[in-house]
Amino acid sequence: MASINSAGQGKGKPPKGSKPSGKRGSSAWKQFYRSRKSDIWGLVALIAALLSAMGIWVDAAGPVGVGIDRAVGFCIGLVKFIIPFLLAAAGWLFFYLQRSADKDRGQIPVRIAGAALMGLSVVGLFHFIGGQPSWGDAVADFEGAGGYLGFFLGALFRRLLSTPGAIVLLIALGLLGWMAASGASLKAVGRGILAALRKFWALTAAFFRFLVSERRPLSESSEPASEQAPDASSAERDFADAPDYSYAADEGHLRTPLFIPTEEELAPRQEAPDFLPPTPDPAAPAAPPPAASAPAKTAAGGWRLPSLDLLERSREQSLDSDFIARRGKALEESLAAHGVEARLAGMITGPTVTRYELSLAEGVKVARFTALSKDMAYAMASPDVRILAPIPGRQAVGVEVPNLKRQMVTLGDILTSPEAAACTHPLDVALGQDITGRAVLANLGSMPHLLIAGATGSGKSSCVNSMITSILMRCTPDEVRMILVDPKMVEMRQYAGVPHLLTQPVIDPKKAANALAWAVKEMERRYSLLSAAGCRDISGYNDLYEASKSSPGDPAYSDFDDDEEEELQRLPFIVVVVDELSDLMMVAPREVEDCIWRLAQMARAVGIHLVIATQRPSTNVITGVIKANVPSRLAFSVSSLTDSRVILDQAGAERLVGSGDMLMLDANSSTPQRIQGAWVGEPEIRKVTAVWRRQSSGAESSDSEITGEDLAPLLGGAAGTNGNGDDELLEQAKELVVNSQLGSTSMLQRKLRVGFARAGRLMDLLEERGVVGPSEGSKAREVLMTPDELQAERQAAAEG
Repeated sequence: MASINSAGQGKGKPPKGSKPSGKRGSSAWKQFYRSRKSDIWGLVALIAALLSAMGIWVDAAGPVGVGIDRAVGFCIGLVKFIIPFLLAAAGWLFFYLQRSADKDRGQIPVRIAGAALMGLSVVGLFHFIGGQPSWGDAVADFEGAGGYLGFFLGALFRRLLSTPGAIVLLIALGLLGWMAASGASLKAVGRGILAALRKFWALTAAFFRFLVSERRPLSESSEPASEQAPDASSAERDFADAPDYSYAADEGHLRTPLFIPTEEELAPRQEAPDFLPPTPDPAAPAAPPPAASAPAKTAAGGWRLPSLDLLERSREQSLDSDFIARRGKALEESLAAHGVEARLAGMITGPTVTRYELSLAEGVKVARFTALSKDMAYAMASPDVRILAPIPGRQAVGVEVPNLKRQMVTLGDILTSPEAAACTHPLDVALGQDITGRAVLANLGSMPHLLIAGATGSGKSSCVNSMITSILMRCTPDEVRMILVDPKMVEMRQYAGVPHLLTQPVIDPKKAANALAWAVKEMERRYSLLSAAGCRDISGYNDLYEASKSSPGDPAYSDFDDDEEEELQRLPFIVVVVDELSDLMMVAPREVEDCIWRLAQMARAVGIHLVIATQRPSTNVITGVIKANVPSRLAFSVSSLTDSRVILDQAGAERLVGSGDMLMLDANSSTPQRIQGAWVGEPEIRKVTAVWRRQSSGAESSDSEITGEDLAPLLGGAAGTNGNGDDELLEQAKELVVNSQLGSTSMLQRKLRVGFARAGRLMDLLEERGVVGPSEGSKAREVLMTPDELQAERQAAAEG
């Protein structure tokens, strides 16, 4: 029975589940087609593109090529010449479809429809361009226009909208098809058109400049460079004609020579920056040529401001909007995988980072979102991300992801921006660009003091250089004066000899502490002047001073100048820049902290402002007293969360990417603003300072400048205060005060040509000897000795 069943089974139907060999072969071919469908059709499209190109372009495909040429020309006319390109693009699309993810495949029908709509628009436009052939004309007329398809579209739209309306509608349909096919927005399309027009204009201008230079006579081309381009070489001539400055490391005063610039040194070259700017993309479109060099502005007092053409501009860079959008989708999917429902509400791409703005679903806690920072960084293939939860003023959270290609921001970009043009205060300094690409300038007068901290190489010195150069570009020495403290000895050497400086850059930490002490005494002197004038701040004092000078006989200003012997002057703002606070705190921590504490508390009203930088954001350098009195902070990249909290009192600086990336926290906000710092090169600084050095070569020194006596070791117990030099000056001061019956410190400062600190010491010695009375604020001291008594004293000394 078993044999019969087995035999019967062998002769009957095949076992269940088995298939005939023919069907197995057919299923294998189907499986091969399904797995390679995109490659097969891509290859077919490429072969069709090649055959159509041979038939339409060069008539080298035989009867088949002729048939393709006639058939395609019959349908779409002159548009047939781009058919090979369209077929090749379709082949590439099929190959891309094989490699793309499922989420990208869903966009393929939309892109195909967009390409078809764009093609119809082009065909209809060619109907109008080719002369609008009508029905019944020769076939060749249609082949020379938009074909019969273009005729039907053009005739229909022309009958409905007339010819101009039909052309406008076809262009609009073409733009709509382009947006669907490329995935770009209308704004991106407009930017692309403007970029193409700029590039075309730049190439046209370069071509005409080449023609003009080729046709220039030999005698004209052999003229000196200074006559051919006076504006371009003015900075180099200024730099060559200016006196050379240096200063001794042990004395802090000027000595010559520093160097004699050669042509190679004056030529632009790549310097090693404090932070390395990103390498410009060679494929990026070239920036438009700068405008014609504008003449330098002449400010009050006869000073000539440097031209903005001395500063470099950054190159315009293109953005990969598709890649940025894909990263946003990846962020959404990563959050969904962890059970956090969020919708992408917008994207903002800045020079350093891209901020993805997300709207959380109802019921999702913000704390749960912020806990996924590492998972979001992993999903977006980024070393780290910074979370802003929530975004100030919006019901959304932000995720800031570093860009793969960073855009360089130069000081020239900031100072030529509309934001800089709208700034009028002398202490508006350039910082950089925010995440939206808008130029950011900070007013030191409203901060009123600034603390800059970050790790080595994060961009602090570049930020300080941008601030100082901003002041040199926008202000005259009558408006702003500066004290530069440079314990590192190399950062501020390039500013030596600039008339804005009250003294040459101070490099000795002990003398730097004394410079801060001088600023404290200058603050007290200014408060006395403001008190006597009845003014609350420096702006009101200067306004009153200008009004008194314009109306000298007005009785309303009769009480403004109580001291007829002293000539009141306009008070400039004073900016004290300390490049490395930690070195000063190691040498004289108590004295430096006391001076900073007093200046930070009181100096705002009299126009003295501090900018303090350090690369050691520790509590023994940035003490609690300093933090309490310097509310405005700039934090660069740091290595730990602890350092970020020392600077900002919150986290965030440890997630910065360096190279000028910073967080600005001012006194009026608790949320820091992310900014990409501006870069200014050393050649640019040399050109700017050269303009000022040439103007200061014949200028007279001011009585308010800091002298060597002011920088003498006051805080550590000055030696020689009763030496022969002071004894000789004391006798001269005594004679001046008694004969003029005027006990004025500023009068001694002018007559004896000494600093304010030494003149004050002389006046204190005269008080000890009973020549003058005690100080009475801004008024001159009472003189207790008469000229007859002085003469009798001298006669008695001679007889003795």
